Amino acid sequence: MSPSLIPLLTLMSPAFPVGAFAYSHGLEYAVRARVVGDADAVLDWIETLLRYGTGWCDLLLFAEAHRAAAEGDEARLAGVGELALALSGSAERRLETIGLGMAFRQASRPWEASPDDGDVAVAYPVAVGQLAGRLGLALDEALAAFAHGFAANLVAAAVRLVPLGQSQAVALLRRLEPTLVELADKAVHSDLDALGSAALFSEISAMRHETQSPRIFRS
Repeated sequence: MSPSLIPLLTLMSPAFPVGAFAYSHGLEYAVRARVVGDADAVLDWIETLLRYGTGWCDLLLFAEAHRAAAEGDEARLAGVGELALALSGSAERRLETIGLGMAFRQASRPWEASPDDGDVAVAYPVAVGQLAGRLGLALDEALAAFAHGFAANLVAAAVRLVPLGQSQAVALLRRLEPTLVELADKAVHSDLDALGSAALFSEISAMRHETQSPRIFRS
């Protein structure tokens, strides 16, 4: 058994207290705008984010943070941390990634030998990638776990918003498996030069969600 398996199952568990259930990543607006209204549309939405949007960018940022932390390169780690925050396309996207990142940092204290980052804002993929690198967790497995968590949180949000049944949600995760494996592997062999986003309506949805009322998610 891979020594990375158990720590990753814990750190990426839905029970890990980062508050991911409070964020829809703009999906709430997309449902209201009737762009997303069934399981197939949810699948397309998530795959688009993973291939061309924030999901893909987060995988690259995660990988860079992992490598920097594994090598003990604090300057490089600080650089990717600043870049991750600068790439937030809207106020709520920034709120989301910092909220998750800070919660993850706090909850992961038992794994961190020398937590010295204090209250410095950190983006979620950088926080997780940094810890995984310091713990020596395999990059490919860590990326796959992170990608799965990204997708699973959006599926969980879709259950509440579309709405979807539990069986539909499980079927969606099954259909996403090949994409998650493919993109995790691709991210292992990519660097920050591959950063880029073309998921325009997702970015617009995140912006418009800021003034949406009523709403049940923070993003």
